[in-house]
Amino acid sequence: MRLLVSTLLVCGTALSATGVHAQEASPDTPSRGIVAVGAGIVPEYDGASDMRVLPFVTGEIRLGIVSLEMRGQRLRLDLNPGSRLSFGPAIGLRLPRDDADGSVGLLPEIDTAIEAGGFVGYRIGGDRFGQGSVQMDLTVVHDVSDTHKGLIATATASYAAIRNPVFSLSLDAQAGWANADYARTYFGIDEAAAAASGLPAYRPGAGFRDVGAGVTASYWFNRRLGVVARAGASYLIGDLADSPVTQEGSRWQPAAGLALAYRF
Repeated sequence: MRLLVSTLLVCGTALSATGVHAQEASPDTPSRGIVAVGAGIVPEYDGASDMRVLPFVTGEIRLGIVSLEMRGQRLRLDLNPGSRLSFGPAIGLRLPRDDADGSVGLLPEIDTAIEAGGFVGYRIGGDRFGQGSVQMDLTVVHDVSDTHKGLIATATASYAAIRNPVFSLSLDAQAGWANADYARTYFGIDEAAAAASGLPAYRPGAGFRDVGAGVTASYWFNRRLGVVARAGASYLIGDLADSPVTQEGSRWQPAAGLALAYRF
């Protein structure tokens, strides 16, 4: 179960705004989906400086009149695929904080969080392969596992700089907002936790969580087999950046992944 949770988490964390789409195939060779499997690295927990290696799985699969996609830290179902307007439900997992080093390890452990909500997006421009298009998305999710009870909103914009049947390159940027429940669970320290850890008490509020950017590339050896690579990082801001948890860890939250892809 822990391996399954970790796999789902790295899918999103290491491949935010992937730019990996079945539509990369030529119109003469229609594609129903892409699945990529490999390895990735992500922070051990929100605000950590240490990294962990996890399985890296990403993809997009057309299921009749809907499309199942892995985007950011979310598994989402596009109810209007192939159109400039996209929308649908989204669900994701957030890594636990249960084996931290140093003073942070003396704070209360945090279980894996399950977050559910929805997204809406709109695509502007692009040729028949999607090259030159700009995709804008807004995703809003709420914790449904009673782990942090928080609300998180993420706005993302991605640009398909190159997209053809052989090679694609996409650039993306994002900004995140979180409410006080999320902020206090992952970055807050109450009096009891301060006494146990030696860190100062801290009570963050709602506000912008982070800003980030990344790049994703894919290369296809033939009509079916290819490779997908992703590198990106977010930077914690606002109250989260001032937290003792972040000061013990890092404001920079990098992630990367490399996977072998199959197009069908």
